[in-house]
Amino acid sequence: MLDNENISSMYARFNDIINALKGLGKVYTNHELVSRILRCLPKSWEAKVTAIEEAKDLSTLPLEDLLGSLMTHELRMSDQARNEPKKKTIALKASKDEESDEDEMALLTKTITR
Repeated sequence: MLDNENISSMYARFNDIINALKGLGKVYTNHELVSRILRCLPKSWEAKVTAIEEAKDLSTLPLEDLLGSLMTHELRMSDQARNEPKKKTIALKASKDEESDEDEMALLTKTITR
């Protein structure tokens, strides 16, 4: 799966490849197709892939059910990303002006000793 590619466009590319291979005489079983799709998903999908592998029998899982499950998960992930509040970051600029630091320290020392 390519970066910033959704499940439906990934499946369209996958289907084109599988159809071209069928034309050349190479036929894959449903189990092989399901396994190949699960393997091509990025790391961010690893939890979902593991859940599918443990909860379902991949040898009998229809390809359409897998795609439906993946599309549903994709929608949930995009909803969470939209609803998540944006974090603001603050960067402070450091200065290496030693004279200024010494002046501030002297002023602080004078203020404390009075």
